[in-house]
Amino acid sequence: MSNDAPAPEKKGVLAGFKEFLMRGNVVELAVAVVVGAAFSKIVDAIVNGFINPLVGAIGTKDLDKYRSCLKGPCEISPTGEVTKGITIHWGPVLSATLTFLITAAVVYFLMILPMNKFKERQQAKAGPAEVPKTEVELLTEIRDVLLAQHAGQDGSPGSQDGSGPAGPDGSVGPQRGGGVSTHK
Repeated sequence: MSNDAPAPEKKGVLAGFKEFLMRGNVVELAVAVVVGAAFSKIVDAIVNGFINPLVGAIGTKDLDKYRSCLKGPCEISPTGEVTKGITIHWGPVLSATLTFLITAAVVYFLMILPMNKFKERQQAKAGPAEVPKTEVELLTEIRDVLLAQHAGQDGSPGSQDGSGPAGPDGSVGPQRGGGVSTHK
């Protein structure tokens, strides 16, 4: 017994790899990583050149040096190491938070917001999307077409005896064995 169905065509490893790389999500992700790496340099420059000097006006210029003594007394060596006590280093957390907020704001206002506006304009040009019909609407259309076809064959909207496809009460088709009738 032989299988005469053709075997599915096998793709080479390189063809599969190329297909994987050309998927939209992979390309978008690669672009995002490259843009993010370049963008992080801009954010670092803003934080180091603008934010840190503003913070330095009220304390040290380097946010990484901000800390508080949790359990004291805290003793700090001339090199900046804590030799006694427990400190909380909140400066690096503040610096990372500011960097994140600046990055998120710039990405939103310079990339996401314009892209959303562009997509809205494209959708407005395309026109409203067609809403699919419901089951009831489709069944109503089918009934109307059947009634029109039947009326075209007989020359009348329905047979007079009520046994045809459209009875005098507008029902479609005769009732079979114990069906519910709409006649009063």
